[in-house]
Amino acid sequence: MTAYPLPALYVTGTDTGIGKTFSSCVLLHALRQRGGTAVGMKPVASGCERTAHGWRNEDATALLDASQPVPAYADLNPYALPLPLAPELAAADAGVQLALGPIEAAFGRLRAQADTVVVEGVGGWLAPLSATLDQADLVHALQLPVVMVVGLRLGCLNHARLTAAAIAASGATCIGWIGNEVDPQMARIDDNMTMLGDRLAMPCLGRLPFAPGADPAGLAGCLQL
Repeated sequence: MTAYPLPALYVTGTDTGIGKTFSSCVLLHALRQRGGTAVGMKPVASGCERTAHGWRNEDATALLDASQPVPAYADLNPYALPLPLAPELAAADAGVQLALGPIEAAFGRLRAQADTVVVEGVGGWLAPLSATLDQADLVHALQLPVVMVVGLRLGCLNHARLTAAAIAASGATCIGWIGNEVDPQMARIDDNMTMLGDRLAMPCLGRLPFAPGADPAGLAGCLQL
């Protein structure tokens, strides 16, 4: 495996439902189009369906489809929790104790087979993984820089600034942000992008258009890594 300038990163968001998975898939394709290999990871996923191959999560499967080489699902998604609840609740209902060890081991296997691993978090930055484990703990354990996805809708300025402040307060490093258009009716979206750029200390890596059902590979050019 050749050296690559961005060995891994962690994708968080300003809220749940703002396009972290789609942005992560676009990131995977953008990295691959630069000539490297890239695989996704969803350490904890709640809301899974039982299949012939075990529990599977829709977001994790999307990351799997965007990965090259294609990793083992169990490495990409070590904790697949059936119920669509906050991970702490979903794990308790499944009788599962979330721990860093299995995630670190799976991450190590993914790093061994790809130039870059794109790790997608859960919900917003401060959504806990368990009663004793925050996303910041995972980021520090895996030594990951953070990319923040900003859902472009009314309130995004507040949400983005609060999230950026929380990331910095945790001691993690946010290396960039992605604007993702989640509300096609948002007024003055260009002005909001400008205001975000003026107020966020990290660079903007790109802006993804509102495009339901779009192939993430076709939007890789929207990102500047």
